[in-house]
Amino acid sequence: MFGGYRCNRHLLGLGQRVKKSIIDAGMIGYQFGTVGVSDGISMGTSGMSYSLQSRDLIADQVETAAGGHWLDGLAVIPGCDKNMPGVLIARKLPNLMLFGHRLIPLPQSAD
Repeated sequence: MFGGYRCNRHLLGLGQRVKKSIIDAGMIGYQFGTVGVSDGISMGTSGMSYSLQSRDLIADQVETAAGGHWLDGLAVIPGCDKNMPGVLIARKLPNLMLFGHRLIPLPQSAD
């Protein structure tokens, strides 16, 4: 999920830059996304019951995409506190994790 909330909004573009670097190095880049539950959006609602379990779902999705497409390795870019353990749980392949969370606030926008 890229556009739903602030900590993941920029990850699509960052992933495209990483993919280009992988391709420029002579490898095949394959980009895919996964679900994400924002604690900031779900806080105080019944949606919060999905937050913690989302990390296991993220791990399953990463493992499924990697295994199903016979990937040799991964460059993963999580952007929130649930996404990071999710991609790290899915460590059946050599991988590089780039933490994509912005340390400075993003301006609010209508997108």
